Amino acid sequence: MKELIEYIAKSLCSDPDAVTVTESVEGGQVILRLEVAPEDKGKVIGRQGRVAQAMRVLLRVSAVKDDTRAILEIV
Repeated sequence: MKELIEYIAKSLCSDPDAVTVTESVEGGQVILRLEVAPEDKGKVIGRQGRVAQAMRVLLRVSAVKDDTRAILEIV
C-alpha cells in the first residue's frame, strides 16, 4: 500500500525526491502519511480534492485485499 501511494505521488509531483510516505499502525488501522513539497501539495490534492479522493479510494481497495483498513493523510 505504501508503494502504491508513493508511486502515484511521485508521478504527480514536479519534485519527486521530496515525496515521503510513512506508515504506522494504530488501533488496527494502517495510517499512511504523505508529505510532499509545498509547491506540489496542490497537485496532489487536486481540484476540490478529487486527486486525493481517488488516491484514498485506491488505497481502500488495496487495503481490502489485505483484509485491513487504511487511512491516507496528506501532510
